[in-house]
Amino acid sequence: MAKGWLKAIAETPGLQSTVRIVGLVDVNPQAAKALAEAFELTDVVIGSSLEAVLAETRADILFDVVIPAARHEVVSTGLRLGCHVLSEKPMAVSLEEGRDLVRRSEAADRIHAIVQNRRFITGVRRMRAFVDSGAIGDLTGIHCDFFIGAHFGGFREAMDNVLLLDMAIHTFDAARFVANKTPLAVYCQETNPKGSWYGRDAAANAIFEFSDDVTFTYRGSWCAEGANTSWESQWRVIGTKGTLLWDGADAFRAHRVAGRDGFLRELEAIEVPQPADDAKTNGHASVISDFIASIREGSKPETASNDNINSLAMVFAAIESARSRQRVTLQNGTI
Repeated sequence: MAKGWLKAIAETPGLQSTVRIVGLVDVNPQAAKALAEAFELTDVVIGSSLEAVLAETRADILFDVVIPAARHEVVSTGLRLGCHVLSEKPMAVSLEEGRDLVRRSEAADRIHAIVQNRRFITGVRRMRAFVDSGAIGDLTGIHCDFFIGAHFGGFREAMDNVLLLDMAIHTFDAARFVANKTPLAVYCQETNPKGSWYGRDAAANAIFEFSDDVTFTYRGSWCAEGANTSWESQWRVIGTKGTLLWDGADAFRAHRVAGRDGFLRELEAIEVPQPADDAKTNGHASVISDFIASIREGSKPETASNDNINSLAMVFAAIESARSRQRVTLQNGTI
């Protein structure tokens, strides 16, 4: 993922002229050296101690691309040493740690934001604008399917709650963004299907209750072979007057009721316009640009940790529901 972040910076003119990489930190310094060579970063401090490298470079920003278990320590160190921090997802491995990082960023008067790059892609921005337009009436439901046979190897195949914690948060956050509603409760079931190459929890089914009587459902598996969906999931967005379908790639279809009679009402196709702001559709580059702009302007980034904790709360509420086999309620990022 560090390569992905550096690639986004190197290939985005606005970021090339704004961001200068001054240090790389890795528990294996050779890995950091290899990264520096790959991106021709000749004037950077390399080390295995984050605190030492930050002290030497006096960096303004910390890009946190560590595994989730190391996130709290890394972000806390960056904030303590005066950095604004942009983190990989998930923002924490527990709600308690997530709330603590929100408190620490507020106390340090520094921005802490999360790379929810999926909400900065064309399809997701297109859905949000379409829902906001009222073209299919008032939103009533969002339904997402995610089925991929992903053979990662490494730490993911040994993780607890691997689908919900490591991947589903992308769809949960995107659904919360598209709906523009507050998650209130969830009922979830986790399984590890027969034939799974994961240690546990590779599949999940969740039903979320959002504010204003909107339902969000999620069906997903990381060990479903034979018919992979998009990594962005397949979407069905339902309103009081019609439905929007997105395959997670390039295909959008929308229809609304045009007739007044009959068992099944006559439908009319509706155009789904492209997003008005292309700058918000470039994935990692758009997240980083939003983060940098917020620092410069003193504004709040779209994926600030004190907002993103609501997406994290959806994940942990789903995990708690699966564990307890009970409906779990959410309120202000807590369960």
